[in-house]
Amino acid sequence: MSAPEMPDTVRTTCAQARAEVDEALRTVSQGLPRASARRVNEDALLVVSELTANAMRHGGGLSGLTVRVQGGVLLICVSDRSETVPLHVPADPARPGGFGWLMVQRLCSSVTIDAAGGGKTIVAALDLSAEPGPKSSKNCTRETRSTG
Repeated sequence: MSAPEMPDTVRTTCAQARAEVDEALRTVSQGLPRASARRVNEDALLVVSELTANAMRHGGGLSGLTVRVQGGVLLICVSDRSETVPLHVPADPARPGGFGWLMVQRLCSSVTIDAAGGGKTIVAALDLSAEPGPKSSKNCTRETRSTG
């Protein structure tokens, strides 16, 4: 699955990103049982919040955001200005945070990273047809590509 082309500059906040997820899921979630629809929405909001916050905090700024439903999958595509690929860092009581990337991988059915040309795009896919919620990290496929 390739990432969509992103504009050079995007002025999007985490709140605007969450609003895009809400809009994308509005129609799709109508066919799901109420508890499943709520859980899908919560998982997607956590993922988009984490990815956009990390783009701003660690990636030199958010340079692109696309949220779309393709088949039975919600795709959240977040671009930033850094080619540095996120890594899971073991927890350290002396350092706050460090749980977001692991959370993204557990909630998503796949995470793809395209790093090239002075930035990267992370494509996080949430399977809308499966029971939402944390997945075993063995179930999440992660692919890193460098196309530059």
